Amino acid sequence: MNEFTAAHLLAPYGWDEGFDADFTPYAAAGLVPGRIVRVDRGRCDVVAADGVHIVTVRADAAAAVWSRDPVRIVCTGDWAALDLGELVVRSLLPRRTAFVRSTSSKRSEGQILAANVDHAIIAVSLAAELDLGRIERFLALAWESGAQPVVVLTKADLVPDRAGLSYLVADTQAVAPGVDVLPVSASTGEGLDVLTALLRQGTAVLLGQSGAGKSTLANALLGEEFQAVQATRDADGKGRHTTTTRDLLPLPGGGVLIDTPGLRGVGLWDAEAGVTQVFAEIEDLAEACRFPDCSHTVEPGCAVLEAVDGGALPERRLESYRKLLRENAHIAARTDARLRAELRRGWKQKQALGRHMMERKRGPRPQGGS
Repeated sequence: MNEFTAAHLLAPYGWDEGFDADFTPYAAAGLVPGRIVRVDRGRCDVVAADGVHIVTVRADAAAAVWSRDPVRIVCTGDWAALDLGELVVRSLLPRRTAFVRSTSSKRSEGQILAANVDHAIIAVSLAAELDLGRIERFLALAWESGAQPVVVLTKADLVPDRAGLSYLVADTQAVAPGVDVLPVSASTGEGLDVLTALLRQGTAVLLGQSGAGKSTLANALLGEEFQAVQATRDADGKGRHTTTTRDLLPLPGGGVLIDTPGLRGVGLWDAEAGVTQVFAEIEDLAEACRFPDCSHTVEPGCAVLEAVDGGALPERRLESYRKLLRENAHIAARTDARLRAELRRGWKQKQALGRHMMERKRGPRPQGGS
């Protein structure tokens, strides 16, 4: 690929020297680079090497681009090697980051939502009560993806006083260490300049529940009515899906945005590292526990439980940490036979210990006489 094309044509979509180096063998085969901007029903829209035209192409089954593994399937944000003569995606470049959640499938499959993302924008509506546990769940997946999370508190204009808004921001910051928390109003423009500056370079994915104000926020960032917007229910701030596909869109101030449909479920998928990142203060406290394999439940000398008892660590925070780790282990066990067997052994040991403790508590059984 020549220097002019790399520097001037695909750069607005995130192309850089690293992707250019990854593409070298495909260039030698006569293919051209492009970025997947939309995937729908087995076909995808790709912005091609001229940086202007969006072409609809199909995937090459022989190249295993459409994989049976849903985590490896072509996704919005992927960089692809294209055969423009055949209008076919021949291969995908290695992904730098990937936002993956578990599906509701009983097969415990992962679903990839966006690829090659620099910022994961988690939209949380202030029209409803803050669900800190859900924010922690989104953050775990965002950290696991390799992207930098940002929490955007939308509909800030609905909070009646500034002191109340400050409390909501502080509550969110307490569960989001190392993460920017931005109150934003698409109606008044509050906070949009800060968010726009943050997204000016790189790729951002916009995530959140239905009714979180994602479509309105996307329109405000894009400067046009790209997404349809539906009113939310006044009672709980919830709404219906208005975005039906994942679209990659250039931002007028620089950078690109991937808008996604509202997520009803946010299941973890191989996100243990992401969970520990979200609960970094618990991981730090655990370093002082008496036992290296402390479960932070009943062990003596547990620094985490001492922090809860002393008020330094909210009990809700510890419960959320335990819950997400249990869920992640369960999902992993359903897809990993070895880990599944280890968990079964652990359950049997706990059951045996529980029976032993109950027998000790009841004392010896009376001996029957003849």
